[in-house]
Amino acid sequence: MDEARYRETRESLHGVAELLIAGPQYRAHGTIRLRVVLGGFGGAKLPVSVVGAALVGRGGRVPLDGSFDAIAKAAGIVPGAPEGVYADTTGLRLTDEVRVDADAASLIEDWFATGDAALRCLAPSITPVLWPEHFDLSSSLAEVNYGVSPGDSAHPEPYAYVGPWTPRTGDFWNASFGALRPYTQVSTAAELLAFFEEGRARAAAD
Repeated sequence: MDEARYRETRESLHGVAELLIAGPQYRAHGTIRLRVVLGGFGGAKLPVSVVGAALVGRGGRVPLDGSFDAIAKAAGIVPGAPEGVYADTTGLRLTDEVRVDADAASLIEDWFATGDAALRCLAPSITPVLWPEHFDLSSSLAEVNYGVSPGDSAHPEPYAYVGPWTPRTGDFWNASFGALRPYTQVSTAAELLAFFEEGRARAAAD
């Protein structure tokens, strides 16, 4: 996968999550929570989803091609980030172009699906949340965050993490926020679950 193309796709999908799903959903339903859906991700309350390289909602299927504004208009959505909820926004403007590579989008969406499966096995009573401000999927259990990210400025490739609310020390904890594993080391739901379960045990012991 070309690194620049992947980053461009990741940033565009993050913008779609924030500007075309979370913002409209917050104004209509008072929540920014997103979730994993079959083939992609979408609103927890708003019936709008990203599936593959398209936005799917009541207005039909709209390719993720063009500006955020143009895609919103075609989908019948009033776009914009959720105001006053979080400060760490994508910084993207509605006039910016959305550039989504189908293969990169598939990798991100498959990673979210793998994470969702592992998190539901870890804590069956908790529904994993895809948070638009960080564009990561997570669950919190006993003051420890467990999740997967498609990457960010510090770690450009997909990764999984365990983040205790109170810092721990020891060899397992290899990141400033806790423990991180690149997706190449935990690429299946079983491997990911094993990492989360080890993290839960280490968080209790360390």
